[in-house]
Amino acid sequence: MKNSVFTIVENKKLASAVYEMRLAGDTEGITPGQFVNISVPGFFLRRPISVCDCENGALTLVYKTVGHGTEAMAALKPGEAVDLLTGLGNGYDLSFAGGAPLLVGGGVGVPPLYYLAKTLVQRGVKPAVILGFNTKDEIFYEGEFKALGCAVTVTTVDGSYGVKGFVTDAFPAHYSYVYACGPKPMLRAVYNKPGDGQYSFEERMGCGFGACMGCSCKTKTGYKRVCKEGPVFYKEEIVWED
Repeated sequence: MKNSVFTIVENKKLASAVYEMRLAGDTEGITPGQFVNISVPGFFLRRPISVCDCENGALTLVYKTVGHGTEAMAALKPGEAVDLLTGLGNGYDLSFAGGAPLLVGGGVGVPPLYYLAKTLVQRGVKPAVILGFNTKDEIFYEGEFKALGCAVTVTTVDGSYGVKGFVTDAFPAHYSYVYACGPKPMLRAVYNKPGDGQYSFEERMGCGFGACMGCSCKTKTGYKRVCKEGPVFYKEEIVWED
């Protein structure tokens, strides 16, 4: 974990209630699947946001406005300084990818998969990508994944764009490994598909670095903190609690 001050370069709307914030600062050591905890002026608790992209001092965060804190984030302007905790959580282990990994993201679970896809491509592996949304108005980053050379399929629940249905309705016949991020119902549906994988969980967090124990979840080897031992967990250790 590292505490740094970043400068906002851009903060723009991408889709319905979804924003992209680009910042400049110390990005050393940040890996795919990790998150940052951003201090929003006027709010006591920091907001945990997945890392969408990271390279040479440039950090990209994509977030959804779901409350007063993220609404305040959306109002921040270029040139403003923000305090971030970086290098939080355990990210994806790329050594399991194989030759044909499948990346599956739902809604705001899409952003961390972009950094993962970019890193895999840099290693000579081009993943297939499935992006799931409720409707056409919510879609973002389809073009960015395609620009990496990934085969991209978009699903919408209402059928307004791409494949009608859920991400599991677009699974290919063959893939070497699954990397997923999204809401629990989506992750549980992906879990029931064949093959091994890693799943990044979304959870409410108090501190973001393992001190408060507020985001603990049950696994096959005991309770683990989503912010510290996660947010990425291996398929074989996940326990689903109704």
